[in-house]
Amino acid sequence: MNLVGTQKVLVADDDTVNRQVLAELLKPEYTVLLAKNGEQALERAARHLPDLILLDVMMPDMDGYQVLRSLRADEQTANIAVIFISGLGRPEDEAIGLKMGAADYIAKPFNETVVMARVAMQLQMVRQRRMLEHLAHVDGLTELANRRRFDEVYETEWQRSRRNGRPLSLALLDIDSFKQYNDHYGHPAGDRALRAVARAVSSGLRRPADLAARYGGEEVVLLMPDTEAAQAQQVVSAICAAIAALQIQHEASSVAPMLTVSAGGATLNGTAEESCSDLFCAADTLLYQAKKAGRNRVLWRAAAADLPPQSGAQP
Repeated sequence: MNLVGTQKVLVADDDTVNRQVLAELLKPEYTVLLAKNGEQALERAARHLPDLILLDVMMPDMDGYQVLRSLRADEQTANIAVIFISGLGRPEDEAIGLKMGAADYIAKPFNETVVMARVAMQLQMVRQRRMLEHLAHVDGLTELANRRRFDEVYETEWQRSRRNGRPLSLALLDIDSFKQYNDHYGHPAGDRALRAVARAVSSGLRRPADLAARYGGEEVVLLMPDTEAAQAQQVVSAICAAIAALQIQHEASSVAPMLTVSAGGATLNGTAEESCSDLFCAADTLLYQAKKAGRNRVLWRAAAADLPPQSGAQP
């Protein structure tokens, strides 16, 4: 989700002059998309997902009201803000649009200053709403996804894996002897260490579909859709090595003189009969085994549920 980039405005109007005037008015501040009829407006809304649509009411074949109904009926475009621009200036016309879910209503002939002010107000509201949605899914300390976000994405990706027969890999990482770190260096230092670990984890996940989330305390969960066991294990091992390479001093650790992590992971074969909780439990069990075996190591279970745990090299 882009929270800071240039916002996109789709102008849908069958009148060429109106489209050009609005485009020239908006271009200095926004990315402007144009549509000359209702069908084109729906196609471009679905393809570009604009932040706001300026929608003419009176268009041939498909009027603005029909376009708005179609937008609201599609989950992908249902929440796009819409401002009606229309030559129908009666209060009852405006009321119809607002009752249908339009954010605002501007009568033609429009005043350019009024258009800019109302567009700016709606886009500010869009930005604020998205910021709140973003914050609701982010852990405040590490800026990784939070557990709520992980649970949502995990369920979706597990269903996709089962549907498409593609692998899904999951790993749990735990900072070794972190309680001792907090006791020795203090909680502010512990928070700084957690943030450094989170940055290393985020840098190690290169694909947009991969997700890193703080699962609780010093535990991080990684979700890697469409990733085979060997590739996923390699990614996690590289992340663990990158964390050790930070050389964060840990004098209270019985494992190493610097901060290290242990990890357990498992890969779901999309055709296997294994629930999402089973996959998570498999990774959690291997994390426990990695810690019991001396920590600072990665243990992985391949896609087949009946294979024994596979040890990864220590980072």
